[in-house]
Amino acid sequence: MFEDLIVLDCSTVLAGPSVGTFFAELGARVTKIENPAIPDVTRSWKLASEDRNVAVSAYFSSVNYRKNYLKLDFKNEFQRNHLIDLVKTADIFLSNFKKGDAEKFGLSDTYLHTINPQLIIGKISGFGSASDRVAYDLILQAETGFMSMNGTPESGPVKMPVALIDVLAAHQLKEGILAALLQRTKTQKGAVVSVSLYDAAIASLANQASNYLMQGYIPQRIGSLHPNIAPYGEIFITNDGKLITFAIGSNKHFELLCDFLGLGHLTSDRRFSENVERVKNRSELAEIIQEIISRCDANDILEFMHRHFVPAGLIRNLEEVFKETSARDLVRSETIDNTPTKRVSQIAFQLKS
Repeated sequence: MFEDLIVLDCSTVLAGPSVGTFFAELGARVTKIENPAIPDVTRSWKLASEDRNVAVSAYFSSVNYRKNYLKLDFKNEFQRNHLIDLVKTADIFLSNFKKGDAEKFGLSDTYLHTINPQLIIGKISGFGSASDRVAYDLILQAETGFMSMNGTPESGPVKMPVALIDVLAAHQLKEGILAALLQRTKTQKGAVVSVSLYDAAIASLANQASNYLMQGYIPQRIGSLHPNIAPYGEIFITNDGKLITFAIGSNKHFELLCDFLGLGHLTSDRRFSENVERVKNRSELAEIIQEIISRCDANDILEFMHRHFVPAGLIRNLEEVFKETSARDLVRSETIDNTPTKRVSQIAFQLKS
């Protein structure tokens, strides 16, 4: 799709490099450029089981795929000039420079557009271009409300187990760059697309933001439960020791669940007949459901739910996830610096013409 597209990826860590990988998977020629003395820090972010002498890590591999690798020190005039030569024919330039670094390196937006007016410059920052704060995903999760909502009353605030704010910012940047590419077909001019982790996080608060903005409701830590729907996120233990959860989004779903469990009388019980009442009485409802679930095997439950289009699922670990063919189909393998690497695809859509 993008075989003629040339991308220079000067970004590090997760958000920016994943954008480069996205375009690489779609056929673009992507060159990742790193400082020879200070390479991408995620090369060193290794599990205890990883070889410390190998130049890549699983973390680094997760968002670097099908790229060429080039070491350039922008403070070195000869090497900087090499970068400038590459910029002249590039379509996209990705970076997450700290505030002032682009100017220090002589790589301001204005200068880059002087040498290549059609260049699309994609930039990621932590708290916006005017801020010099160092931003890691954890800090953004803390400061944009995600940690305050995540966890249980007993656990206290908990961060999400993936760098989700980075992932969300990367998607925002991809969308912005795709829009700029479309615009360029009409104007023949480049653009600057800027995304901050902060804005991406706030923009992703979705229903939780509206619960507060419209009702003044400050979300509490309720584990996997949903503040607006019940049963939704309660975890039940089956007869065969499996963990199962339901997303009962409608009265019809609830009727079918009760039908399977032999609890049809609950659909006319004023405590549970409507979703708003189920939310109010969710603890009592969960106890009733658990009593029956504990006598049922997971496969029997899921077979009925899937057949009747009731959202339900097992809670799986990653070993169990990647036993599934549909998950394995998204795995991409590549050797980087003589090291076999694997990651999941940055592309989850299917495009047919």
